[in-house]
Formats: sequence, C-alpha cells, structure tokens
Amino acid sequence: MQDLALAPQTSPLDFLDFETSEKVHYNLRPAELIEHSLSRKEGRLTSTGALMADTGKFTGRSPKDRFIVKDSKTADSVWWGDINIPFEEEKFERLLKKMKAFLSDKELFVRDAFAGADPNYRLNIRVINTLAWHNLFCHNMFLRPNEAELENFKQDFTIICAPDFEADPETDGTKNPNFAIINLSKRMILIGGTAYAGEMKKGIFSVLNYILPYEKNTLSMHCSANVGKNGDTAVFFGLSGTGKTTLSADPNRALIGDDEHGWTENGIFNFEGGCYAKVIDLSREKEPEIWDAIKFGAIVENTRFKPNTREVDFADKSVTENTRTAYPIHFIPNALEPSLAGIPKNIFFLTADAFGVIPPISRLNKSQAMYHFISGYTAKVAGTEMGVTEPKLTFSACFGAAFLPLHPTQYATLFGEAMEKNDTKVWLINTGWTGGPYGVGSRMKLSFTRAMITAALQGELENVEYKTHRFFGFQVPQSCPNVPNEVLNPRKTWQNPEDYDKQAASLSESFIQNFNQFENYATEAILKGAPKP
Repeated sequence: MQDLALAPQTSPLDFLDFETSEKVHYNLRPAELIEHSLSRKEGRLTSTGALMADTGKFTGRSPKDRFIVKDSKTADSVWWGDINIPFEEEKFERLLKKMKAFLSDKELFVRDAFAGADPNYRLNIRVINTLAWHNLFCHNMFLRPNEAELENFKQDFTIICAPDFEADPETDGTKNPNFAIINLSKRMILIGGTAYAGEMKKGIFSVLNYILPYEKNTLSMHCSANVGKNGDTAVFFGLSGTGKTTLSADPNRALIGDDEHGWTENGIFNFEGGCYAKVIDLSREKEPEIWDAIKFGAIVENTRFKPNTREVDFADKSVTENTRTAYPIHFIPNALEPSLAGIPKNIFFLTADAFGVIPPISRLNKSQAMYHFISGYTAKVAGTEMGVTEPKLTFSACFGAAFLPLHPTQYATLFGEAMEKNDTKVWLINTGWTGGPYGVGSRMKLSFTRAMITAALQGELENVEYKTHRFFGFQVPQSCPNVPNEVLNPRKTWQNPEDYDKQAASLSESFIQNFNQFENYATEAILKGAPKP
C-alpha cells in the first residue's frame, strides 16, 4: 500500500526492485512529516513550533567513514587519499542489496527535489528516508519542485538514508558500522548507521563538486552569497564557525544562499533551497534573521529545552557544540527566489584566526587571493572538538576540502580564471581574535565586522590609506567608517608588539609548510602570494 501525495506515474521505489513495501509516503508536506515525526517519537515541538530532533551518536559528519566508489569513471579523475577514500564496486553492490532487503518491509518517506537553482546545471534528486524528520530536512534543504515538475520527474541521483541500518565492517568493506558511500557511476549515495542529517546535503554537494568542474567546466563553491539592491553580488567563503551564514544574512541585502553555490558565465546560483545554520549561543539581538526563522516547519538539531519549558536553551552544549537549525530559505524575509544573481563584485574570505594575527580586513591582490583560496585557513579553539585544548591551525583547500572529489588546483584554476575575467575584488576578513591569541585577546565584535564588509561593498574603502602587512603582504586599510582605527591594525592591539611579531612569523611559516603539498601544481603567479616570515 502506498500513501501518496502528488503520486508519481510509477512507484517511487521501482528502481530499487522492491516487490512490496509496508507503506511509502511520497512528497509529504511539512505539516504531515511533522505529524509523523511526533507520532513516531522522532522529535518534539518547541515553543516556536520548530521540530526538535536528535541525531544520536553522531552529532556531525564522519569524514573517515565517507567513501567514493573507485571504478573506470573515477579511477583517474578523483583526488584519492584521506579525504576521498576508495570503495570497491563489488562491495557497493553487496551493501546495496543488503539495504534493499532491510528497507523492503519498512515505512519509508520518499522525496523528489532539485539541487541547483540554475536549470542548466540542475540535478534531480530522489531521497529515500526511514525517518520522517530526515525527509523534512530534505524538504527544507533542497529545492522544491512544483506539482507540474513532479508529474514526469526522473531522478539523476538517488540518496538512500537508513540510520538504523548498520554495515558489518568485516564483510561489507566499511571501517565502521556507519558509512556514507558515493557512487558517481551508478549515481547513488548510500548512508547508514548515522542519523546526522548533514551527511545527505554534503553528499549531494560532493557530487556537484565533481560534476560541475569535471564535466561542465563550472566552478562549484563552499560559500554563502547575497546581493544588494543595485545588483552587486557578494560571496563569502569560510569554514564552519567563521561566520558564513551570519554575515550573509544581511537585512539590507537579499540572501542568495548560505553554503553552496556555482559560478557560471552569467553569475552565481545556489545549489540549495534552505539554510543549515549553527545555533550555539544564538540570540535574536545578534542574528535576528536566523532567530526568527526557527518556527513551524524548521528543525533544530541536538538542542535542549530550558527547565520546565519548551523554550530552546541555545547556550546548552550538553549534547554538542554543533547544534543546528534547518529551514527553507524563504523563512529569511529577504531571501532571493529563484536564488540566482549576477557576477560577484566582491569576494570575502572569512577566517576565525585564534592567534590574533590576521587583520580584521585586508585587500588581496590576485596572487594572494589564489594562494589564500587554496590554503583555506582558519583556527579551531578549545571546546570545539574533542581533545582540542588550545588553538589549532586548520587548512582546508578551497575552504571545503572535505567535499572536493577533484584535486584542489582544479577548483583554484577555475576560481582564478573567473576572478581575473570579471575583475572581482577579494578581501580577507578575520572574525576571530584581536588584542592577543585566544585566552588573552577578545573575539572581534560582529558589529565591527559588519561595518567593514558594508564599507567594502559600498566602495568606501577605495580611497583610504593602506599599509602593507609586514609578514603576509596584503593591504590593510587604515580607516573604516564605524570602526575604531586602532582595531584595524592587530599589532597595535597587542600589549607587547614584539609578541605579535613572533606569533605572526610563526603563523606565516605554517602557511608555507601547508602549501608545500601544492607547490608542484601551483603557478609562479600563485606562489607570489605566499607570506614572507
């Protein structure tokens, strides 16, 4: 029996060769999925109407358990290593057969969706979930077809996500019972043993990071983006915790998207139909757009209530610091739909520098932009990961190495070509520490960061005085509207400037050591962007 809303012309499970299925729910609406989630005890409603759900043992992605099937298509194209771990074709087929058998008598939630707001680069996705709230997550995060588009929908890629199905590492070829396996030839993603919903969205992101650059010569990016009233597009690159979502949610600019985009000859387009924002220590004062988006239809993950209430305690870290919310992009009042805009005029690289070295805003030349794009620097601080007790350097190529099936230089080449062709300005923004390293200095005020970005977007930094940074060589503005001058020069914020010099020399040396892995692939122009310790 099938309980179908907007039923497809054929069973949505035909391609899995299911003979029977106890019950299949196809493209249910958010309210229906929330009803199922509550009746199945998958979550609870918060005081704002959002659905609170837990992801169980895994409160984040498990990168060491993510695989790509190695076959004739991928053997010579994928960047194999610690990030892209090969998986055998035969073992994939055996695991798929086991998952089919497991799912054949389960209640399933099936959803058809799009990835890619630009129809010329769009991927049709079919998602099969065993959890109703996971299907709601996919409704929120992917683009939502209308009824006419669903009538003759044919999937390009399929995700099967069954958190309650675990692999046997000894016979199935996985490292652990949990797994996420991408098969680019069979055009499928298998996810099991983990209920962390982000595995689904990042799986499709990885797929697009292969298809767009490799097959369509189009740059895919781990970034947020927004656009001003005059059509001036801005892009924000940054690793988790650097402010990508927060800074792109600007009430004076339309939000294109907060995480994944493509850059074509015509401009920028969002891959997704929603936002997946961190909510640890969230407040309405600092992030009103995100705060107001957490309402009926939204999901909050791994959060807890304040005692004897249904009010979310966003300061509660008892489950994880990686608490999140997932909501459709139209929950942001100024979201742009369809989420496409023109060529970016300004690009911002965001880093949370816990060493207090990087200036709060710097202007990069083309060589420096390429160098820092490939480097993808930020720093993790104590408490963000198990075992991290002091600031930890993090370099992630192209600000998203974990999701890049191809070698980073392939993305960097496309980035450099697009930047040069369109004369796009590139800025480095430090959302991290000033006045000293983590534990001594203080976190850069969000109001200052917003003021600096606004000044750059409005051209107010065009004619101010700049000074060259002694170690990194980029240009540092000496004045900026609504920002104290002394904040702009990090060396002046340290109690002992000589201590700053030692820390800056050490950090610049770390950049050089990290870049050694790319030296043989980098052009002379890129190498000119390196720091001088």
